[in-house]
Amino acid sequence: MTEPHGTRRFTAIISGHVQGVGYRAFVRRNATDLHLRGHVENLADGRVEVVAEGAQDDLDVLIARLRLGPTHSVVTNIELEWADAAGAKPGFHAY
Repeated sequence: MTEPHGTRRFTAIISGHVQGVGYRAFVRRNATDLHLRGHVENLADGRVEVVAEGAQDDLDVLIARLRLGPTHSVVTNIELEWADAAGAKPGFHAY
């Protein structure tokens, strides 16, 4: 399947108080609303990893929302790595 023109992918590692506060559900809900594909998962060191694929404008909106996070979260840093779309499977999944 060919990816639409302008489709990008990022991997974000989010640091701060982001586990045990509904952060993964928040990311999944926002990514789904933006029609993005990918996944979010907790890392063993207390950070959260987000891999998202879609239109650049929608990815930019998600990044802004990642910085805010849900109530009770505190985001201290986001490490971003950009790449061309890799054809993520449909949907946005929380692991």
